[in-house]
This record gives sequence, C-alpha cells and structure tokens, in this order.
Amino acid sequence: MFWLIVATLCSSFVKGICGFADGLVFTTILSFSINNIDISPLELMIASPGNVIIAWKERKNLDWKVCLPIVTLVLLGDIPGIFLLKNVDARIIKVIFGVIIIGMAVEMLFREKAKKRGRQSGLGLTVIGLLSGILCGLYGIGALLAAYMDRVTEDSHSFKGNLCFVFSVECTFRIIVYSCVGILTWSVFSQAVLMIPVMLLGLALGIKSSSRFDEKFTKKLVMIILMLSGAALIVNNLG
Repeated sequence: MFWLIVATLCSSFVKGICGFADGLVFTTILSFSINNIDISPLELMIASPGNVIIAWKERKNLDWKVCLPIVTLVLLGDIPGIFLLKNVDARIIKVIFGVIIIGMAVEMLFREKAKKRGRQSGLGLTVIGLLSGILCGLYGIGALLAAYMDRVTEDSHSFKGNLCFVFSVECTFRIIVYSCVGILTWSVFSQAVLMIPVMLLGLALGIKSSSRFDEKFTKKLVMIILMLSGAALIVNNLG
C-alpha cells in the first residue's frame, strides 16, 4: 500500500505540471513488484478523474481538428494493446516497457531542445495514433501521444487541454473493455477508490506548482528518471 500511495502522489503531481507522463511514472514505480496486468487497470481508474479535471479546466483551448482524429486512432490501437496485456508473459512486457520508456524519454528530450512544431502528415498521424492506442492498452501510458501533441499545439494550455481530452475518452473506453474482459475487477476498483484523495492532492499540488516551477527543468528531470528506471527494468527482467 505504501508504494501505491507513493506512485499515485508522484504520478498525479507530474500530471498536474506537465499534463502527461503520469502513467509512465506510476507504472515505473510499481513495475518492480507488480505485474502490468494488475498495474494498468489500477492506473486507469486512478488517473481518469485527473484527465477530466484538466480537460475541463483547459476546455477553451480545445482544438477539435486536432483531438478528434487522434481519438479515433487511439481507440483502434487500444484493442490489440488490451489483447497483448491479457495474453503476453509479464517479464516480456516489462522488458519491452523498459525499452519504450528509454526511447520515449530520449525522443522527448530531443524534441524539447529542437522546439519544432508543425502539422504531421496523415501517415504519421495514423502510425502515432495506433501505436499510442496499443501503448495505452498495454501500459496505460500516452507519452508517444504527448510527443505528437507537442508538435501540433501552440502553448502548454492547448497541449494539456487537447491531450487530456483524448486521454479522457480513451480511459472511458478502456474502463468498459477492461471490465468486459476481466482485467478490471472489484478488488482493483476498491483500491483505486482509496487512492482518489491522494490523486487529487497530488494533482492540485502539480497544477499549483506548474505556474511557479520551471516546467522545462521538470520535464527534463522526469525524462532522466524514466531513462534510468527503464534501464533498470530491462536488466532486472532479462536474467
């Protein structure tokens, strides 16, 4: 329970500051002791209210031309991701997860330095959307989607609003599917409900801090931590 509280507080705090990476932080902290099949539904139930809160807070910055197409693709990618989560060996998932963490952290780090924005090609949108859905279905993380949103939005408010709207729709879809296939159980739901006050506290602290902290520094720090954690996951599960 202690590590669940730590994971919830840290991930929701990061969510409040950056608008994303909460799934990565939550799963990274718990992956050393819990299988992904158990982590993903927990993270889903705990994170869902935070997505709705941020999307509502930034509702004036929503761009439907940006978020609606990517929502459709993410939902399509969710289906194979959920199937893999239920049927693939947990150690293999953890190794893949470690590689994904490192790759995403490096990509976001270089993207932050390059500061490039622009409309993605239709093919690029399709690939990113489907892969994002697969990763969400498997791990409950949307960092690849965040990397795309960073390219096509103009500021942090638009970035957080559009991203969290997509997450809100995707999380609702996964809650329904997880329940139907038996991944989301009453035990998981009960644990998640107990963590909601912790999530709200972390989210509130993150949102309040986002206007005071150097957001660029915070993002880079999160990326470094994720790279180290990803490497540790790979080493611990290859033996």
